[in-house]
Amino acid sequence: MKGVYNCGQAAAKVMVEQGSGVILNASSVVGIYGNFGQTNYAATKWGVIGITKTWGKELGKKGVRVNAVAPGFILTPMTEKMPEKVLDMMKDKASLKRLGTSEDIANAYTFLASDEASFITGTVLSVDGGVVL
Repeated sequence: MKGVYNCGQAAAKVMVEQGSGVILNASSVVGIYGNFGQTNYAATKWGVIGITKTWGKELGKKGVRVNAVAPGFILTPMTEKMPEKVLDMMKDKASLKRLGTSEDIANAYTFLASDEASFITGTVLSVDGGVVL
């Protein structure tokens, strides 16, 4: 959270001076709903959500939008090393019955950074294939 806060504050200063900008934060569905055995992780990701929503309120009137993406189970080099049984369990939890890809997450950030999202601020976009429905 310290890094999110410090980087966001530095970026916000420049963006406020220019009258526009977009700050995008990284949270997690665990930060929204919690997860067994992940108290510290859930707490920090919830903190990122709090920062996002507060800055969305504070910076919007100054032309700066602030949003966050909350990924679910994403196929990465780290998850690729997990046992097939664990990967299958993760897939079964998602309504779409697959793991997300890095492209899925990048597409969410690209959208939120774009002019097509010009009326979105203080939002946490879950990109989780329906894990938390």
